[in-house]
Amino acid sequence: MKYIFVTGGVVSSLGKGLTAAALGALLELRGLTVRIQKFDPYLNVDPGTMSPYQHGEVYVLEDGAETDLDLGHYERFTSGKLSRLNSLSSGQVYESVIQKERRGVYLGKTVQVIPHVTNEIKERIYAGGKDVDVLITEIGGTTGDIEGLPFLEAMRQFALEMKPKDAVFIHVTLVPFLAAAGELKTKPTQQSVAKLREIGIQPHVLVCRCDHPLDMDLRDKLSMFCNVPVKAVIECRDVDSSIYQLPLALQKERMDELVLDLLGFSIPAPKKNIWIEIVRRLLNPKHEVTIGVVGKYIELQDAYKSVYESIAHAGIANTCKVNVRRIDAEDLEKKGGMKLLKGLDGILVPGGFGDRGTDGKIAAARFAREKGVPYYGLCLGLQIAVIEIARNVLKIAGANSTEFDPKCVDPVINMMEEQKAITDKGATMRLGSYDCALTPGTLAAKAYGATMVRERHRHRYEVNNAYLDVLKPVMVVSGINPKRNLVEIMELKGHPWFVGVQFHPEFQSKPNRAHPLFAAFIAAAIRHRRAAKPSRPGKGGRA
Repeated sequence: MKYIFVTGGVVSSLGKGLTAAALGALLELRGLTVRIQKFDPYLNVDPGTMSPYQHGEVYVLEDGAETDLDLGHYERFTSGKLSRLNSLSSGQVYESVIQKERRGVYLGKTVQVIPHVTNEIKERIYAGGKDVDVLITEIGGTTGDIEGLPFLEAMRQFALEMKPKDAVFIHVTLVPFLAAAGELKTKPTQQSVAKLREIGIQPHVLVCRCDHPLDMDLRDKLSMFCNVPVKAVIECRDVDSSIYQLPLALQKERMDELVLDLLGFSIPAPKKNIWIEIVRRLLNPKHEVTIGVVGKYIELQDAYKSVYESIAHAGIANTCKVNVRRIDAEDLEKKGGMKLLKGLDGILVPGGFGDRGTDGKIAAARFAREKGVPYYGLCLGLQIAVIEIARNVLKIAGANSTEFDPKCVDPVINMMEEQKAITDKGATMRLGSYDCALTPGTLAAKAYGATMVRERHRHRYEVNNAYLDVLKPVMVVSGINPKRNLVEIMELKGHPWFVGVQFHPEFQSKPNRAHPLFAAFIAAAIRHRRAAKPSRPGKGGRA
């Protein structure tokens, strides 16, 4: 069992998670089994109750754990499925330590950060890496943050307990370019590494984030002042087009060979590299479409991170360039706002909570229905579609969700019974993976090519079964949870492609294996684009 620890320095948001994910992808190409996990220093137990503006999206795992969006990168770049053991926060650590103290586990000892908190962290490292060859652990935050010190101390202790080639430290750092001086500056990285060495950690590899080439003189300088070999100073510039170019960029720097050597592995380079084909399809599309994503956190890139990535995966699957037009749902509620939907080849309404922007989303669903534009609703997006159809097609004027109006006359969307008595907010929704039985002959069944699938959920509200007979003339239930008879997928009859799902398919999409519904949605958008193009004169067409 081998361990890799990824830390970050100078500033946050450098891409530690993507670096860890891309390295994991390269190690998998060599035939190793890899798992990646995230340790976050914040005191929240998990990000489930945090605002998207604070934390971006909440990524839900198979077992229902609400985790950091970096775990989405881990699952997209590697083949393994993660569990709640692979996501740890300071909140979880201290909660566990205090519970043990209350139970008398520590036998009357004074409970301290060292050894009790650090031992708790180390136990999670051991638990997270069972049955794999390599466990990669990303430490959130920036070196020097006070809340991250117990994690770094635990890493130091853990490495001391390992054999020399069993643990490797990778430090992702910033080498900024000063325009006034016209050069890259290494001092911030030197200071960051010095801080790590004060703690007792000597990084084996430096991944240097920069926007200009890192020449040999700079590599020599970083090598000397940071006490790492020159070959272990890795240049990591922003990729040109897609994050899926990162594995190839790190491979060009021979980072995979370096890490394998540090861990004592001797594995030949793979004959086939799937990332070459992924990038080729990305850079050489045969089609082009524009998809409108209508949401309430649209100005924040990370709020719908997995949705955007899944759209990109579907583009790869269809060899299609997908332009994403981000549309704030509230803008559609303004005078003249509907013009934002013109020219779209598909409309996607992602999940969300609360009633802000609801009317704009309903307007987007109506536009897609009336204009024959492919529509894809995720979680809340399904509920929005049901409300719109109930109001404007079935003429149920009072149709609404009890989330938006608890006293509405016709609750076509209602809170699930088991949710009604719950008062705590954290980790209390319907979370994790559930079965979905598909109706043969439907768009969903054709996309999946199966009769039973499992999908991940995060919601409290559900389509009200009491209204299914009313909806039946215009909508078909194409997916249902067989155990509880809950609606999972609905489709609009007589529309080219109008599908809403109660789950979050974006959590199971990968660049080399797009989620079937996302792939089918983009394929439908391509067909819509072709049909919308005016015929060219000649060859049977009319001017």
